[in-house]
Amino acid sequence: MVNMDPTVSRGNIPAMRSYSSPRRQDAAAATRSAILESARRLFLAEGYAGVTVPQIAAAARVAVPTVYGSAGGKAAILKALLEPVVHDPVVGQTLAEVAKTRDPNRVIAATAAGTRDSHERHWEIAWGLLHRNLAEPAAEAVLDEAKAEYVAAMTVVAERLATLNALKEELDTAAAVDVLWFYLGRPGWQTLVGERGWDFDRAEAWLSDSARRALLKDSALTAKQDG
Repeated sequence: MVNMDPTVSRGNIPAMRSYSSPRRQDAAAATRSAILESARRLFLAEGYAGVTVPQIAAAARVAVPTVYGSAGGKAAILKALLEPVVHDPVVGQTLAEVAKTRDPNRVIAATAAGTRDSHERHWEIAWGLLHRNLAEPAAEAVLDEAKAEYVAAMTVVAERLATLNALKEELDTAAAVDVLWFYLGRPGWQTLVGERGWDFDRAEAWLSDSARRALLKDSALTAKQDG
């Protein structure tokens, strides 16, 4: 039979069109979501170290290779679960407010409010999972990356306080970052809210005031420079 299509000949076979099915994409997204949700529940109930990929697969009702293909191993799943916490939009909003205010007291108050907001909205993960010793090197690497993002934001705050000439004489920017982490990093919120049962309003007020007193020189404590 003679081929009458001039575009199809030896050495001239047209490339097959790529085909992407929205239905397949939706199914893949739903599978990944089910895997992440199953892992979240298991991590919170059993602890990260106590959960295996086959358990996640069973809970999500998928095969083990599907877990790896869709969401990766345990560390990749942990990273995905922490993504909303690490890259919370409130971080950018808080730093924008920090950048525009000239009152060092307001800089710290805004930072306290922003960190409180993020911890409160993600408390199930922030307390239920992160206060535990996750015990595996791969998990520690994920947590170190998340902590580095947090410290980077605190560095912006410390640099703003330094620019405003508000820090105590004995504190350089690096030391100010350490103080901010002590009061407004994860440890402060986990200790007061998680371990000691404070509500977020009380914790925010105390942590904010304590950070102000630890960081700001006397003249800055009473300064009201905005407006």
